[in-house]
Amino acid sequence: MEKLKYACNGKWLDSKTDKWMDVYDPSKGEVIAQAPCCTKEEVQAVLDAAQEAYKSWSKTPVIGRTQILYKFRDLVIKNMEDLTRMVAREHGKIWAEAEGDLLKVKEPVELACGAATLMQGESLTETSTGYDSMMIREPIGVFAGIVPFNFPAMIPFGWMTPLCIAAGNCMVLKLSSSTPMSGIKLLELLMEAGLPPGVVSVVTTDRTVGDLFLTSPIVKGITFVGTTEVGLQVYAKAAAHGKRVQAQCEAKNHALVMNDAALERTAMGIINSAFGCAGERCMALPVVVAQESIHDKLVTEIVEKTKALKVGCAYDKASGMGPVVNKKHLDRIHGWIEKGVKEGAKLVLDGRGVKVPGFENGFFIGPTIFDGVTEDMSIGREEIFGPVLAIKKVKTLEEGIKLINNSRFANGAVIYTSSGYDARNFSLQIDGGMVGINVGIPVPVGMFPFSGHKQSFFGDLHCLGKDGIRFFTESKVITSTWFDEGSASKKVDTWDGSIGGR
Repeated sequence: MEKLKYACNGKWLDSKTDKWMDVYDPSKGEVIAQAPCCTKEEVQAVLDAAQEAYKSWSKTPVIGRTQILYKFRDLVIKNMEDLTRMVAREHGKIWAEAEGDLLKVKEPVELACGAATLMQGESLTETSTGYDSMMIREPIGVFAGIVPFNFPAMIPFGWMTPLCIAAGNCMVLKLSSSTPMSGIKLLELLMEAGLPPGVVSVVTTDRTVGDLFLTSPIVKGITFVGTTEVGLQVYAKAAAHGKRVQAQCEAKNHALVMNDAALERTAMGIINSAFGCAGERCMALPVVVAQESIHDKLVTEIVEKTKALKVGCAYDKASGMGPVVNKKHLDRIHGWIEKGVKEGAKLVLDGRGVKVPGFENGFFIGPTIFDGVTEDMSIGREEIFGPVLAIKKVKTLEEGIKLINNSRFANGAVIYTSSGYDARNFSLQIDGGMVGINVGIPVPVGMFPFSGHKQSFFGDLHCLGKDGIRFFTESKVITSTWFDEGSASKKVDTWDGSIGGR
């Protein structure tokens, strides 16, 4: 049994904890490693080291910082095969999805390599006679990243770390104890690329010790991904301790399918969106809202095509859908299916009881589809985070928009249509922060922010894009005037910041 280490000040250390957390291979249902529940003293030492590292890292020229990220990018590409296998093995994503998780590391790193441009400020001469003003962006200090299990590569080393360290800050990552191995390997590669000790560290621990991130004066900001319940607690407590926060939370994304949509292509898009990553992603598409006239045909199309999806071992490249992350989560999804049946929804495809030959102990569940889901049913309102699709019915575009906007979540929303008029109205009226038009998973590329709304996000500045740079920097405005010795005694400084100034 491999006992995982934690990283402090550029060194991999054995924890002195007496509490260890199991890491599974979900395809086999076997424990493959144990992550330490690092002690409060160990986490404090990591924070102290990060604070010390910040002193020199923040003074390193931005071009010097990005050179390390260039090398890291190349190492990710060089090790893509091994990294992909690791993500698939510890999480359960199929091969293509695991590779996609890593490509979403590469993309934000490439964005962060442009930090020399992204961090540029603004200036204006003669803001008043003889006075100039300049706004610059500066790093802030140590940030903490609280990482979920579902994207063990992309979230810690795509969303959280690249822009943070490119801007001159340090990052301490609390990796998910369910899927920490990919993050550990990626930090090893970042160290190999030349990252100085203490600039990025990783720990695994429980929520009690992790609370130190929210209260420590060393930590200047928190970037979090997880449930809405926990995200709201993180946001409230960290903000109360003077920290900036971005908290990406739950979702219940809907797709509105109009009667002029290309149904076969639409069905394939819905299947990929609903059942990809076994539904364990906040941009999954767990609800379809179909216009009445095409409802029955669409349901038939989705069910028949879904039946062809092969559930299998994550690292078997022939698999079309892998297992969920662990037994606890599998049981939770089973509970939601049972609840949907009790609520009166029509179970048109039941994924329970799936067995994969040779992997009988794996945490497998097949795609599951409910039809006839109404607004009083919780399976159509709450995040299940599994391969469960709920199908609803509406008469008009306006009714569909109203139904979707009634959700307390607003990560994303999708419309399938051939009408530019309907698509435009939908995109302007919908609450979702990321909108797809005939695009089932409207996740933007890293140059744009990941823009959840309502209870899908708490904070002011989203991750990635220009929002990301603003989150990891502080603006400073410098006003200056100059005069020679001969004129010094004749000039009185009367600058008051007003237009005209004097």
